[in-house]
Amino acid sequence: MFDNHGLWTALSSGISVVPIFIFDTDILDSIENKNDARVEFIHNSLKNIKTILNNHQSDLLVFHGKPLKIFQKLILDYEIQTVYCNHDYEPSAIARDKAVCELLIEKGIEFLTFKDHVIFEKDEIVKNDGTPYTVFTPYSKKWKEKWNEAKNYSYPSETFMNCYAKIPLTALPDLSFFGFNESKIAIPSIVVSQKTLINYKAQRDYPAINGTSKLGIHFRFGTISIRQKAKSAALLSETFLNELIWRDFYAQILYHFPSVVKHAFKKEYDNIEWENNEENFQKWCDGLTGYPLVDAGMRELNETGYMHNRVRMITASFLTKHLLIDWRWGEAYFAAKLLDFDLSSNNGGWQWAAGCGTDAAPYFRIFNPIAQQEKFDKNFEYIKKWVPEFGTIKYPQPIVDHSFARERCLKAYKKALDQK
Repeated sequence: MFDNHGLWTALSSGISVVPIFIFDTDILDSIENKNDARVEFIHNSLKNIKTILNNHQSDLLVFHGKPLKIFQKLILDYEIQTVYCNHDYEPSAIARDKAVCELLIEKGIEFLTFKDHVIFEKDEIVKNDGTPYTVFTPYSKKWKEKWNEAKNYSYPSETFMNCYAKIPLTALPDLSFFGFNESKIAIPSIVVSQKTLINYKAQRDYPAINGTSKLGIHFRFGTISIRQKAKSAALLSETFLNELIWRDFYAQILYHFPSVVKHAFKKEYDNIEWENNEENFQKWCDGLTGYPLVDAGMRELNETGYMHNRVRMITASFLTKHLLIDWRWGEAYFAAKLLDFDLSSNNGGWQWAAGCGTDAAPYFRIFNPIAQQEKFDKNFEYIKKWVPEFGTIKYPQPIVDHSFARERCLKAYKKALDQK
């Protein structure tokens, strides 16, 4: 509720604001794990917001159901002039917002949405001919050129605390009311030291070092300001700033090319004949492939909801190119497990690893997980933390030979591309 574009605009309008949050059952019903830490994180964040608002004789109204039906009821219960929210770029969210917008307009209610989740969106960073960039480097160059215009934007919604409507206070139902339980997963801190950002370039590739920000979940759910962090990054670490630019890049790819949700960005890669061995996929999920860096990453993900970024690339490459399993299987698994799951970034990362996305690693670039371990975890610190049986007879043998897997991958990809 701080530095929130849509909220700031509403509060500065001069009209009393009633903030609401909807636990969308279309989303909740699709989550199989009823101990999902992300739902608990949202629930705890709502508690904090309600406490702040209660101190100003206001409240956050929390609903549970389908957004369209809830707005149909809100129209009857309140005299609504305008509904404010922030943009969402996922196809299902765009469809949801369109339906709500149509309902409100039909009732004579204004519906306004604002850019808040990213620095630049949609058509703000495009080629000179108006078409979207599909390669990161020229996109990032233009992004940085335009950054000087945007870096001082802020929306200090916290300065308008007296503009919230004075309404009766309500209790937030327990997590169980929404069909979920408390998890045992710890949420990364919202605080990142300057030292981490300064050393980010030198340390970010080594999973045994605590050298990354782990802010993904906060960016994903809006509990931190992307604008404030971009300003810090621009001063302290261009490498970290580039990671934020990647977020914008993938968000605009999803917006312009929504087909990437189910299909390869490079359409010819949809012709790949995947092995899709279910037993091997399960071993990958469980961290039992016999490749210690891959297994360490998967076990870290399963236990904590987080995986180091370098290891994400290695595990994704291993699944798609060593096991020749469809990238969509891995993408779906990460979507279910990652605390910081964001459709555009997750999709972009998986398509990059599989060689079928924008600006992707070429299909013949196949990570050797042993060489990656020797370079980024040479003392096995990360591996020993997550795979304690490594080096004993309890640790499994590799489920596939690297040389064999590499040749099989090259043949399968070449065959698919020859069908163009």
